[in-house]
Amino acid sequence: MRKLSIVICLFVAVLSSCNNYLDVNKNPNAPTAVTPELVLPQALTATALVLNNYNTYGSQLGGYAANAGGYGGFNENVSYAFTPNNYSGLWAVTYDNLEDYQYIINQTADVDADIYFNAAARIMRVYDFQLLVDTYNNVPYTDALKGADMLTPTYDKGEDIYVGLAKELDDAITAIKTGQAASVAPAAIDNYDVLFGGDMTSWIQLANTIKLRLMVRANGKVTFSNTSFDPAGFLTTDALINPGYTRDNNKQNPLWNTWGFAYNGSAGNKAWIPSTFILAFYDGTKLKDPGRGAKMYYQFPSTGTNQLGFESTGIPKSPDGSFWYPGTERTGTVAGGSTGALKGPDAGYPLFTAAESYFLQAEGALNNILTGDAKALFESGITASFEYVYMLPNGSYSGTPDADAASYIASNSTSRLVNFNLATTTEQKREAIVTQKYIALNMVNSHEGWNEYRRTGYPVVSGTAATTTFASTVSQSTRPDRLPSRILYPASEIQYNPSNVETADSFNSLIFWAK
Repeated sequence: MRKLSIVICLFVAVLSSCNNYLDVNKNPNAPTAVTPELVLPQALTATALVLNNYNTYGSQLGGYAANAGGYGGFNENVSYAFTPNNYSGLWAVTYDNLEDYQYIINQTADVDADIYFNAAARIMRVYDFQLLVDTYNNVPYTDALKGADMLTPTYDKGEDIYVGLAKELDDAITAIKTGQAASVAPAAIDNYDVLFGGDMTSWIQLANTIKLRLMVRANGKVTFSNTSFDPAGFLTTDALINPGYTRDNNKQNPLWNTWGFAYNGSAGNKAWIPSTFILAFYDGTKLKDPGRGAKMYYQFPSTGTNQLGFESTGIPKSPDGSFWYPGTERTGTVAGGSTGALKGPDAGYPLFTAAESYFLQAEGALNNILTGDAKALFESGITASFEYVYMLPNGSYSGTPDADAASYIASNSTSRLVNFNLATTTEQKREAIVTQKYIALNMVNSHEGWNEYRRTGYPVVSGTAATTTFASTVSQSTRPDRLPSRILYPASEIQYNPSNVETADSFNSLIFWAK
């Protein structure tokens, strides 16, 4: 069996769902030890749930979504005057997921037979910690994940954590290669790896790609001790988590479950619709992209949109299944099997797309972090984005993504955001790369698009028209772009770790890599 049943994954998730590093209560009736073979699949499955939360946060702050008609009371979501209660679940679910990976690391330390489990957990530990740094900046790292031995962990600087994370990735790659060279092969993780099915070369490529993201994002802000990458290279295919998603209670792809339909056919979240800002990259206002537009959105190009914060009459209401599901069948028990971001209840959840990998490589080449043809990598990123958007849950394509990607480049030949030859300066090239990455991350990993905007200022946000800014119309931000700079530390930290939690401001406190 290539993958464990999702039923087992969810069962183990229940056992470890309270592994927050602040937890002090112990259930004497609960198991005291669980094997790494059982923890790894549920931990990876839980990462998809974590990412679903980050995608929602990124879509709302990063310009991909706006409030829909028929709903009110958006409060801080449109004013940006955040409190410690806004998006507070991001902190809890990420540290909870980290506890699972740390458990595997602790259980497999110095156990040669389990070296692959150990390395995979280390790579995913890095992945989660980068999510936290990119959201909060300084967070508990060195003192974190020690359970009752450290209930009030100190905070490390974000830039120091980045250096430590890169070193962790190097160590994980070394561990995998040690296992591959061993005279006695380590225990295979094939049946428990719901990400790569035990392909350890893909794990090395994931580690390389995460390290590249660390280095590109922190370029000029951090000095890394080792700037080389393993010869295995970077991800060239989408890294998708799929423990066996299916239309059933607690077994659906979480993105579909949130925005599409519940397992019983009831509609998902209808309080949000696409922003006018992002639709302009598809409908010809900024760029012409009818291929991806039709594969991404319901009734494109007549998809209902709004600018965040506008709550007067005339705002389109969300249909059942949301505008992000392009399928015409809107009955939840039969809908699915489509394209775009919401492909269906059985689709894999994107941990890291090939498109993001290629765009990172393009900027890495631009920054001399690695060698390569920035233009070729840039265009490969566009093609990979088309392939992801056109992909059905079963991995086949609806339509001709490669041909449509080439047509997209040709039909936007006068725009330097698409025609790389027209970008004559390094900064113009960076703008093209990041803008295309922003489009590719639309409701796929929206938080990464939000991170990239805060790092670079791209896509350019200016003016007050809905197609030139994604800032809320009722923003209270004091920044020139009228956007927030970050969310705040959660109320749980203020209550349980008051001596270490740091002060932050939604408009003036920056992530260390921010522009």
